[in-house]
Amino acid sequence: MRRFARWTAGVAAALLVAGCGGSSGNGTGSDDEGKNSGTPSAGAPSSGAASALPAALTSQKPDWGRCGSGSGAAAQGGGWQCATLKVPLDYAKPDGKTIGLALIRSKATGGQGKRLGSLLFNFGGPGGSGVSTMPNYESLVGPLHERYDLVSWDPRGVAASEGVRCRGDKSIQAAESVDATPDDAAEESAYFKDAADFGKGCEKAAGKLMAHVSTTDTARDMDLMRQVLGDSRMHYFGISYGTELGGVYAHLFPKNVGRLVLDAVVDPSADTVGHAKNQTLGFQRALDDYLKSTGQDPARGSRKIVDLLDRIDAKPLPTTGGRKLTQTLALTGIVLPLYSKAGWPRLTDALQGAEDGDGTELLALADGYNDRDSSGHYGTTTHSQRVISCLDDKQRPTPEETRKLLPEFEKISPVFGDFMGWDTAGWCHDWPVAGQFDTPEVSAPGAAPVLVVGNTGDPATPYEGARRMADELGKGVGVELTWKGEGHGAYGSGSDCVDSTVNGYLLDGTVPKDGKVCS
Repeated sequence: MRRFARWTAGVAAALLVAGCGGSSGNGTGSDDEGKNSGTPSAGAPSSGAASALPAALTSQKPDWGRCGSGSGAAAQGGGWQCATLKVPLDYAKPDGKTIGLALIRSKATGGQGKRLGSLLFNFGGPGGSGVSTMPNYESLVGPLHERYDLVSWDPRGVAASEGVRCRGDKSIQAAESVDATPDDAAEESAYFKDAADFGKGCEKAAGKLMAHVSTTDTARDMDLMRQVLGDSRMHYFGISYGTELGGVYAHLFPKNVGRLVLDAVVDPSADTVGHAKNQTLGFQRALDDYLKSTGQDPARGSRKIVDLLDRIDAKPLPTTGGRKLTQTLALTGIVLPLYSKAGWPRLTDALQGAEDGDGTELLALADGYNDRDSSGHYGTTTHSQRVISCLDDKQRPTPEETRKLLPEFEKISPVFGDFMGWDTAGWCHDWPVAGQFDTPEVSAPGAAPVLVVGNTGDPATPYEGARRMADELGKGVGVELTWKGEGHGAYGSGSDCVDSTVNGYLLDGTVPKDGKVCS
């Protein structure tokens, strides 16, 4: 059971191709809580106003050295270096306990005379590892590398930065048999028991960190990172969830904003239910476009898929590896190829295989999405994603409220609606820590222009979110660029217009006209 807003277009495509495998900068001059946040919970004190950071933190000198084998840097070359940054566990107690964040960088290739500073990347999730992803992404941002040090990191609670693992591999695989679209009281009970058990596992694994992995905490980490890297302004490229993080950073530190690009934009005006509806719409749109590309009527093609999923629900399909393809795994397998148009041919093969009674290919796609390797080991991205998002999200629909919402979700999408509707209640069910806000605050009056890039065919972060982000950043701050394309994210996805506009903004400071469209 998990949400679909996760990978960037580049990472999703790579999975498919690979076969699935100085300044105090406290931000205290603005409203640090989220909109409608009310009184912060006792379990989440670090969302309140931060205190001035001690010199022991702001004057750190990272000990850059060779990256470990888990970073992905060794295979890529490119002069990648890794280091650890100390940050406060709780920004309300900056002189207290610290935790370490794993950083990775590659210095600008054009030499000191051309260098503009550091360009920080967050690839989404929440829960994605920047340390492992950054070296793989370098080939897409070659022109930027000439003038920027490329920098990324594992955010708190992720991978090498106190990464949270809530379950072992055997328990994760066993939980895959839980029906995420329960059809009766017994399945519903199992669904919510599994959700509650997952939260308990996270609490046991994370301890005190559980209340200090919010987007606000990570945005403050970013500003400390900026200071330690020696940059007077933050230059940043955020993708998917990274756009929400970038918006929150701009709100907290508007005077520190340099050149910020937000691509595949999360709608900052949407609460938990609104976000789920957005994704339901986005994935159905992408599925419709896929079905049209194969010559099928979208309504008939969707009904055919629903019928297939119903049959799998009643009788899971066999696979060559001996595992069974359940309805939930089949739906996950359908989702992954929709992140990139390059995945559509593989989706065709997988659906045909399932129609023929073989779930092998859909299971392989689901395993790619679920971070499961051929040995049965699962990654922890989904664990970190849930710990972070459940600390952020204040809205927690009850099972009763969700049942009433299901018809709305099913009307939006006959394929994805049921899953996304139940997910609104199951994702943070009986969570040990209270959520912090209904929607993130991203207004950034006085900030430099922020380039917001939306893709009309984006399944995970539908296009409408880009305009809403630009509007909420504020007049003269949010500048929208539209690409009429397919897949999750626009930059590096095949549009010379998008790439040249983004590069011109980051390299030369050229701000395009708000509303520019690349077709």
